[in-house]
Amino acid sequence: MLIFPAIDMRNGRCVRLFRGDYDQETVYGDSPSDQAVVWEKEGAPLIHLVDLDGAKAGHPVNLDPIRKICEKVSIPCELGGGIRTEKDAEQVFSLGISRVILGTAACEDPDLLRSFLRNFGPEKIVAGIDARDGMVALRGWLETSSVRALDLAEKMAELGVRRIIFTDIATDGAFTGPSIGPTSELCRTVPQCRIIASGGVASDADAGKLAALKLPNLEGVIVGKALYDGRTTYRALTEAAGRA
Repeated sequence: MLIFPAIDMRNGRCVRLFRGDYDQETVYGDSPSDQAVVWEKEGAPLIHLVDLDGAKAGHPVNLDPIRKICEKVSIPCELGGGIRTEKDAEQVFSLGISRVILGTAACEDPDLLRSFLRNFGPEKIVAGIDARDGMVALRGWLETSSVRALDLAEKMAELGVRRIIFTDIATDGAFTGPSIGPTSELCRTVPQCRIIASGGVASDADAGKLAALKLPNLEGVIVGKALYDGRTTYRALTEAAGRA
């Protein structure tokens, strides 16, 4: 199981939110690109980027920080937040992004998702499913839909999605441990998809718990706040994931 460090951007800075609350923000640095270099040196195979301003605005916003990150590192970067049109995707691909994450757009417009998969290929498109109490959350977690996360995952898999990032909002940035039950259920619901878990990892032991599930399609876990707060290290996380 792989460990993917996260860089969340707001107003051009590296930040983290508590359970997706824009009013509960912690700033960790003014240069997301410098942080990306750190994660590359630590051995990360990929960096997970989130444009928080973009998620709220409905289109990519932190374009300059994104460009600088892609220029400074040689490992691939994926990006979520505000990508709602093919033009948005083309814009961030031109900056060096390797794959884009569709959340709100994928949920609300299956035809758009089909078009993304057809025109860019399934390896460049990741479906992001963010859930609050099992229901899909939209627009940077500002709204909760009436769609069950598991139902959406099945629908996406039928459309041709091959990779899903699953976030349980209740665990994000809360240090409560990963969402073991819902993550396991999602993996079993769509075995044809690679699943990346996100949220709740507070220690290397938490990474070990996820890896110990031995779910063949659990590709990795995204870790943010635990790394920034010094609760664990990238090396400790990878070692724990490898031991399970």
